[in-house]
Amino acid sequence: MPEPAAQRFTFKQRLILAIVPPLAYMVICLLGVTLRYEDICEPGMTPQYHTPPPLIYAIWHRCLLACAWRFRNANLHILISRSFDGELIARTVERLGFVAVRGSSSRDGAVGLRNLQRAFHENNYIAITADGPRGPAQKAKPGVTQLAALVNAPVGAVYLHPHRAWTLRSWDRFMIPKPFSRVTVAWAVPAPAEQQAVQSALDRASVLAESHSA
Repeated sequence: MPEPAAQRFTFKQRLILAIVPPLAYMVICLLGVTLRYEDICEPGMTPQYHTPPPLIYAIWHRCLLACAWRFRNANLHILISRSFDGELIARTVERLGFVAVRGSSSRDGAVGLRNLQRAFHENNYIAITADGPRGPAQKAKPGVTQLAALVNAPVGAVYLHPHRAWTLRSWDRFMIPKPFSRVTVAWAVPAPAEQQAVQSALDRASVLAESHSA
């Protein structure tokens, strides 16, 4: 199956792509240096920052901004669509040391899955928004478990919960941490490559983080 052709953008879109990502990067950096992260784990689990790759992580879409600063410069490979919005995100997060793997669970899922599989076999960390790109919110889709089954690996579940945040009225209830907020990073025991198991692990991580910040 051939790779899709590169996305062509209008002059206005190219102008936005030249301006917005560096500005967004600066905003994330200014916010990020004020945040204080704290890890909490289920019994038998430890934070996996220094666990050698390859590894697969699942997160909820609403945690992306808090994740962007916590996991910066970790060579984390993330699935991002080839759309204009995806290009904006890719150009922003690449400045933070992430690697954009192009594809989408909704438009060119087979290509995205194949690219993630290749990245895993090349010994990289992989992160997938289990409910992305359009929800329903906090409901795991098959993509992450399909990848885990292909590479015969478990799925790590992590949830980041800012103690103080603005919550948008978007489909995912996206969270923007307020400056100087504490952020709880909750780690659940990795789940097998089964959709319900991944859902359960993410639910447990969410409850663990939110109860810790209450």
